[in-house]
Amino acid sequence: MKQNIIGIQQIGVGIPDLQKAWTYYRKHFGMDIPIFQESAEAKLMTRYTGGKVHSRTAVLAINLKGGSGLEIWQFTSRKTEAPAFELQMGDTGIVMAKVKSPDVKLAYQHLKNNGAYLIGGLQTAPDGLPCFYLKDEIGSIYQVVQGKDWFRKSEHITGGICGAVIGVSNMEKSLKFYSNLLGYDHIIYDKTEPFDDFKELPGGKNKIRRVLLSKTKENTGNFSKLLGVSTIELIQVLDRNPRKIFENRFWGDLGFIHLCFDVYNMKELEKNLSANGYPFTVDSSSSFDMGEAAGHFSYIEDPDGTLIEFVETYRIPILKKIGWYLDVSKRDRTKTLPDWMLGTLKFNRKKD
Repeated sequence: MKQNIIGIQQIGVGIPDLQKAWTYYRKHFGMDIPIFQESAEAKLMTRYTGGKVHSRTAVLAINLKGGSGLEIWQFTSRKTEAPAFELQMGDTGIVMAKVKSPDVKLAYQHLKNNGAYLIGGLQTAPDGLPCFYLKDEIGSIYQVVQGKDWFRKSEHITGGICGAVIGVSNMEKSLKFYSNLLGYDHIIYDKTEPFDDFKELPGGKNKIRRVLLSKTKENTGNFSKLLGVSTIELIQVLDRNPRKIFENRFWGDLGFIHLCFDVYNMKELEKNLSANGYPFTVDSSSSFDMGEAAGHFSYIEDPDGTLIEFVETYRIPILKKIGWYLDVSKRDRTKTLPDWMLGTLKFNRKKD
């Protein structure tokens, strides 16, 4: 299948208080550059919001050190619902987000000193590299891992998002989906056991198969240098029956709501995915307009119903007060934008 998928653009996280959450993510993860901040009705998402149109407010924030973003998402028309049960490793859906750091040990000490809720101590992941885990203020879990690629120097101790941990019910079926369709076709490890680095996590002492995937082809696209390299880790629990993370809840409720990829040529992508049995379940057709950013978005579901979003970006703001926007609609989407051009996003920095 021809790949139109550049890399992970962002992970969406549902929260009850946007400003409080964004303050947390700025403090601990350096997510201080807003790509957009907007309040509106989510009219196209009724398939996943009980058949009704609900209102929301959201901000897409990034860390210019490098990495993908967080779309911090809050219902404004209803109360954000937490799961009715404690989520465990292997439950189906996005279990964790991965955050990269140039120095994992230093990041651990920094976050500890700054009051982050760390789960256990420094660990060694199955690939032999250092990592550690933490919970944010709403209970969503993040794994901090070693990063190697960076967009620019900064004072932040971590970069942005560099991957996701996704619970699946059928590893072989999910491997075909993420490898063949999304391009994560290189297996870094495939191991099955109770893992030491998971032991302090909910359900982490169970027998779990973990497969870490990366891409053999280098990302090429307007934002590829900023977004950087990413991985997807699929986990399947083998000694209990997993539950759906969003069981009896809406997209937008508490937790990781979708994994979003930056893409080009959305129409061709739609054709390719439909031919392989994964048609768009949501499609903004021609474009969406967030007031500050514009583009074309769509959704599909992975084999367990986890939501995968695709965004083809047309415009992002640099200094919206004076009408300065970065318009990429007429650029070659397969080529990386100049560093200085992406670097102008610094003018939007939210300072505390």
